[in-house]
Amino acid sequence: MEAYLEFAQVYDLFMDNIPYEEWCDYLVTLLKKYGVEDGLVLDMGCGTGNVTEALRRRGYDMIGIDNSEEMLSVAIEKGAEASDGMTPALYLCQDMREFELYGTVGAVVSICDSMNYILEPEELLQVFKLVNNYLDPRGIFIFDMNTLYKYENILGEQTIGETREDHCFIWDNYYDTDSRINEYVLNLFIQGTDGRYDRCEEVHYQRAYEPEEIRSLIEAAGMIWEGAYDAFTMDEVKPDSERIYIIAREHGK
Repeated sequence: MEAYLEFAQVYDLFMDNIPYEEWCDYLVTLLKKYGVEDGLVLDMGCGTGNVTEALRRRGYDMIGIDNSEEMLSVAIEKGAEASDGMTPALYLCQDMREFELYGTVGAVVSICDSMNYILEPEELLQVFKLVNNYLDPRGIFIFDMNTLYKYENILGEQTIGETREDHCFIWDNYYDTDSRINEYVLNLFIQGTDGRYDRCEEVHYQRAYEPEEIRSLIEAAGMIWEGAYDAFTMDEVKPDSERIYIIAREHGK
């Protein structure tokens, strides 16, 4: 099954423990630290638009891209329901490995480990080249990634479950140390109006990358490596960092 096909309709139910506003505050801190106070920002892998809409409310003009029509339909609904009078976000159904924009943007952001879904280094390099192409001169690229440490020591080979009043999930995780590919199988159970539970299954694959590998790809794409942080801090990446934020800058086309 295509990732997020059925999950799109219940994604926000299961992700309501994610502090998106706090994550967005941190992202804005990084944007401003590297000179992006306002202007046009692209959110790659925007999903249901939680981060896109949060950045829009903070004054950025937003474009969101995702390759799931189902996830984007939820994002568009959120934008349509906004009543703050600010410019609505533009949502485009595109694969980040071959996305196209009408012009350049001041910054590109991508969080919630979207970059880990790119399983081949060659494809990740292509994403980075496209980002560099569509950034304004000296524009900023900010993205997060799950770390090798997290896949090996936190997720590993385990099963995670959560039960709530009208829905639950079972997450079976498998990590292959040779390929550095992480597979997780989500079984979702959602209670319908008749009291019965519907089940859907999602299978997702991510890859672990070392920071040095990412830096090499960033520089091969023509960008400048600005640095990396232990997530939600301004500290350097640690051996046991579970998520990191990486910052790169446009450096010519």
